[in-house]
This record gives sequence, C-alpha cells and structure tokens, in this order.
Amino acid sequence: MNILKVLNFSKQRSAAPGRLIPGKARTERHYTPAHSAPDFCRTIELHGDKIAYEYFISPTDTATMTYVEFAGMVRRFSAGLEKLGMSHGRVAVIGETSPRWVAAYLAVMAQGGVVVPMDRELAPSEISGFLSGISCDAVVAAPSLDESLADLLTNHPSLRYYITMGEEKKNEKVTLWSEIEASGAEAVEAGWDYPPVRSRGELCEMLFTSGTTGSSKCVMLCQRNVFSVVNACAESVDFHSEDVVVSVLPMHHTYGLACMLAELLYGVKVCVNDSLRHVLRNFARFRPTGLVLVALFVQTMYKKIITEVEKKGKLRTFNAGIAASRVMMKVGVDLRKKLFAEVSEAFGGRLEKIICGGAPLKPDLIYAFEDFGISIYEGYGITECAPLAAVTPYYKRKSGSVGPAVPCCTIRVDGETINEFGFAEGEIQIHGDNVMLGYFENPEANAAAFTDDGWYRTGDVGYMDADGYVYITGRMKSVIVLENGKNVFPEEIEEYLAAIDLIAESVVVGRKSEDGDSVILTAVVFPNAEKFDENATEEEKLEAIK
Repeated sequence: MNILKVLNFSKQRSAAPGRLIPGKARTERHYTPAHSAPDFCRTIELHGDKIAYEYFISPTDTATMTYVEFAGMVRRFSAGLEKLGMSHGRVAVIGETSPRWVAAYLAVMAQGGVVVPMDRELAPSEISGFLSGISCDAVVAAPSLDESLADLLTNHPSLRYYITMGEEKKNEKVTLWSEIEASGAEAVEAGWDYPPVRSRGELCEMLFTSGTTGSSKCVMLCQRNVFSVVNACAESVDFHSEDVVVSVLPMHHTYGLACMLAELLYGVKVCVNDSLRHVLRNFARFRPTGLVLVALFVQTMYKKIITEVEKKGKLRTFNAGIAASRVMMKVGVDLRKKLFAEVSEAFGGRLEKIICGGAPLKPDLIYAFEDFGISIYEGYGITECAPLAAVTPYYKRKSGSVGPAVPCCTIRVDGETINEFGFAEGEIQIHGDNVMLGYFENPEANAAAFTDDGWYRTGDVGYMDADGYVYITGRMKSVIVLENGKNVFPEEIEEYLAAIDLIAESVVVGRKSEDGDSVILTAVVFPNAEKFDENATEEEKLEAIK
C-alpha cells in the first residue's frame, strides 16, 4: 500500500457540543437486573423456549439453542468445574464466539472461580506466558485452537486441565467439554445449585490489556464491576425481547461481551457471525434489528455504501432523496426505509440501531445513518471500567457526544483550561461500581492509575456540557503542543481524515521544523485503492486528497 504525506494540515475541531437528535420517548425497560453470575444465569433461564443463539455448525448450516437449553448448559458445566476443584481456580477461555464460549465464561464465574478471557489471535508462546504470569489452573479452548495449543498447554507447569470445546482429544491429557458437562449433569440431578456469592467485591475476572507479555497489564474485575455495567447497558440502550442481533465483535473484549450479556437479559436472539469475510452475507441471512460495532466498522460500511452509489451513477438521486426525506421527517412522514431500501438491504433490511464504541464518530456520519433510518448510540468506556462509563441514551441523543455517565458511575473532568465552548477541559476521571479492583501484582501501575481521592484516571481528555454529556477530544499521551501553546490531538484529525472516501487509513504525528522553532503536523495517509485508477501516480493521489 502506498503512503502519502500531507504536511501543515489543519481542521475545524469536531468535538463541538452536539445538538439533540430526534428520537424515541423514554419508556419503561422490560428486563430484570442481575447482580451476580448465578443471579444472571437464573434470570435468563426465565426466557424459556425463546431462541438465545443461532450459530454455524458448518460453513452453510446453522443450529439454534433456546434460553432454557443455554442456561442448562451453563449450570451443568459450572457444576462440572466445581467437581474439578475450580471454585477458586483461574480458568482461561480462548476461542471464537460461540454459545460454549459464553457458557464457559458464565460457568467459571458462577461457581466461584476467576475467568480469564483471552485473545485467540495471540501466539501460543504469548498465551503460555500470560497464563504463567497469573498461575492459571485451567484452559477452555475452541477446537480450532487445539492444533496449536493442546500439546503446548497440556505440558504447561501451572495448568491442571486443558478442556476443548470440541469433540476430539488432541492428546490423552485433553479433557472434553462433554465430559465436564456430563459430570456436572450428575451433580445437578442430585440437587446441585450455584454456590452463594462470597462477595460481589471479590475477584472474578482477569483481562490483559493490549501489549506484549512484558508490557501488558492484567485488569482485575469483580462481580459488582461486571454486572453493574451489564445492567447499565440494558438500562441505557433500546433493546427489546424481539430484537435480533448479529454478534460481530470478539468476546475477549469487555465491550462486546458486556453488550451481549445485556442483550441476553432482554431475551434477544443473538446470531453468531462466523467470519468478518462473511459479515454482509450473514446480515442478509439473519436480518438483524440491532448491531454492536466499533467506529471503524461503521465508517467502512458508510464508505462502501457511497462507493456503490457512485459506481451506479446515482449520487445526485441519492442526495436528493436525503433532502426530501429530511423535509418529510419535519412534518412527521417517515419515508427513509422506502427511499433507502438498498442501503437497508445491505444490513439485512430490518436494522434499526447500532451501538458504537471504540472511538468517536463524526456527527455527519451519525446524521447520515439517521437519514437511512438507522439510529446510532455512541458509548465510551475502557477495560478498567468493565468497560462502560458513558452512553448516549436512546431517548436523548446528542451528536458528537458519548453521552452522560451510566447509572453505575460518576464522571468528572480534571482540568482548569476553559475551551472555546466555555467548558472546563482536561482528563476524564471515573468513580463508581464499574471501576476495577486494580492491576494484578502491579503496585506502580495502580498508583499511577488512581488519584489520591480514589478516582480512576483514564488518560483521555475531554469535557462535559451543561447537561453532563461527555465529549472526548484526545489522549493525554498523544497530545501535540504547538509553538503558540495550543494543544492538538491527533485523534481528532485522524477522525476527520477517516471520513474522506479517498483515504483508507491515516496516522497523524507532530515533528519539529528544521530550525526547531515550530511544530509541523504530518499526516501519513494510506490512499483508498478503490478510489483511484490503478495507474495513478503518488503525486496524482496526493493532489486529489488535498
């Protein structure tokens, strides 16, 4: 991929206070809050014979699992783990999203153990190193990983069990999922139930932040952290029991997992996407009403939509449709699904809402999806906060904001600088039930992570408007200070560049001028190959982007 450099770049700041987006009225939420893993498992079982999961069992065929079946599997596996002596054990769960992955996560926690979700894309040596660092007792792994992990981990010094979610043993030291579940079934038939939760403040989950074995930190969460966030998500986002959600994000990230658990509280049908390569095909197959995505995915989808419109020579008609739709919406007539049927069909034809996190979206992108009849709810979080801290509620959305603090926490801004909008700007700090217990065996990192009065320091910079809505403007570590003292956040410029269809990716850095008296902003830009003739020179691409 070619790299172009664009020098002396400037832009209008995007994180300006947003305007209200017309939306739904606030209504009563129809879900039962859960306060611990056993509580959660008993609650979702009440959804009975509703379908909880639809998932692939071959490249073309799917199977379904009801809530009763799923809850029963969790209970049996949990009982089986307890019989193995895992009620205080640390159990890693590794693999692609599946009902068994989620069941393992809940089962470990529900019987009193500590669950350790891990990235399946890590190298086996990295996984082994992480497991050694926390003295992990067992691993539950997807069968797709058995070839690379089974031999290594069955000889691991601290591991007592390697449990495969598959049906075949790679070697004699491997334990089958079905063996654990069968053992647990005997206990359940004899009257076994989830043990009482010793304390909602006791360690129940360990997560590794991004980085190598040496640089990564291990976040410790308790049941109060996990389920205060699940309940807050359920309270703030417009889920209902008839929703269908296609699961796209990996479960080892707390964002995707917390949203899925909130969906299960509502009795949502979760359809598991088998591969990002097949995501559009699976949208058409499962026809979701809701999606949980990251900002880059939303941006990419929008670019693809516009590219297709341009290829068909329909851009003028497309823009006229948007203008007409906005006029009709003002008088209460909603023609969006008819005018933009092709856009709707790209997502399966029924999509109503997208929960979006990971990075802020440009307001123009939110308005664009609103024009298509798709509402976007932005959220903000961090692994250390399990992860949710703020979300735009379905009944009062503001463009450009990640919303107010969720019910389980309080947010403050630590800064004396007054920005151009009249609000104090500084580090976003969080206090509440969602904030982690701390980093595992890392006193130096713990000391740096918290203020003297106990607030978690996110390292993100932003401000709050008069209604308490949060706006993220950058990262403290990445801020570029210009010669006039003005702070520039690369993320803001990168966000702007990401919306330009000629650009695929960009990285913004600051560098000193040759005389050392000024700072030059440099954007390293990767052009979108689909937008240029294959014979276009770098100079031609640069000129087009300018």
